[in-house]
Amino acid sequence: MSDAPRTGSVGEVFLAALRLGLTSFGGPVAHIGYFRREYVDRRRWLDDAEFGEYLALSQSLPGPASSQLGIAIGTRRAGIPGGAAAWLGFTLPSAALLVAFALVASATDVASAGWVHGLKLAAVAIVAQAVWVLARSLAPDWSRKAIAVGGFLVALVWVDPAAQVAIIAAGAAIGLLALNAPPSGRETHLPSSTSRVAAVGALAVFAVLLALTPLARAPGVEPSISMTAAIYRAGALVFGGGHVVLPLLHAGVVDPGWVSENQFLAGYGAAQAVPGPLFSFAAYLGAIGTPLGGIGGAIVALLAIYLPSFLLLLGVLPFWAGLRESPAFRRALTGVNAAVVGLLAAALYRPVWTGAVDSSPDLAVVAVALAALVVGRLPPIVVVVGCAVAGQSLAALGG
Repeated sequence: MSDAPRTGSVGEVFLAALRLGLTSFGGPVAHIGYFRREYVDRRRWLDDAEFGEYLALSQSLPGPASSQLGIAIGTRRAGIPGGAAAWLGFTLPSAALLVAFALVASATDVASAGWVHGLKLAAVAIVAQAVWVLARSLAPDWSRKAIAVGGFLVALVWVDPAAQVAIIAAGAAIGLLALNAPPSGRETHLPSSTSRVAAVGALAVFAVLLALTPLARAPGVEPSISMTAAIYRAGALVFGGGHVVLPLLHAGVVDPGWVSENQFLAGYGAAQAVPGPLFSFAAYLGAIGTPLGGIGGAIVALLAIYLPSFLLLLGVLPFWAGLRESPAFRRALTGVNAAVVGLLAAALYRPVWTGAVDSSPDLAVVAVALAALVVGRLPPIVVVVGCAVAGQSLAALGG
């Protein structure tokens, strides 16, 4: 496929993405299925080979894979403005719902409500399912299981934002030196909306902003800047997207005291009940977090967590064919993916489990919810609503 002129309008892309943002329940894997039906089968904006190549690109970069896939397809259809429109349409519904929840939670004392506790129990079951699924796909052999277990143990012992970075870097190094490269697959040429010079500029901006994020934690820095930098850092470093962002965001906003443990877990539970990307959780954190707060804070947080995705996509797309053919790149990425399984498993224990499960009835609710997800294959929204009802019922019964 050549770099053909764009044939769609920005408005067309926005409306298509908005339709997906309103209806795409079920998390990143389900989103990919929705995207394929909408963009390949229904609208025929690209074929299966091109879709698969964009999917491989989005899954190889840090950030939310499904959102990046939508941005890439929107960029192909209507240039860089089309990519922005695809992101906005897909993200807006979930972000608006979570900001509304944050504003209600800020104005009223819901922290001790039974249904909020139920949301936290739902988060335990959903993250446990995510750990299981990711472990099977990203750590299927003993070498990658060892990397995952090592990352899990280090994350439990070393509770610091730097730990996540060190674990990801160690996974990349071990993968590069010790793992076999997976096959690259069939390569399809992808058009790019940026020249190689502009792409290098985008990557440079990404790297400079990431390098500056530790300075934002220095004494005397405005807390709103520090929180924005922490959210950018999470968006820049998370591999696997979705649930994997949980430990990075927790370290970035809960540990400094900007968002309480209860607020964080309740919002994460609520994020499972809305359509669209889980990264919209950042809008909730921005709205409820002390340094930012309100709708303005939600917008800042949402832009901060997604900016790395835009910069990386624009920067990597012109070089993608060469990257995917590099065995060293594929080995390092394999190690990173195994390491993030360990990170997510550690987050499942602390804060998700320790912040939610306080009693035998809580454990029973989690067990039923997990069975409903894994065995019954119920949609997450059904499990979230059921856990909220169960939490309220337990509160009414006194525990």
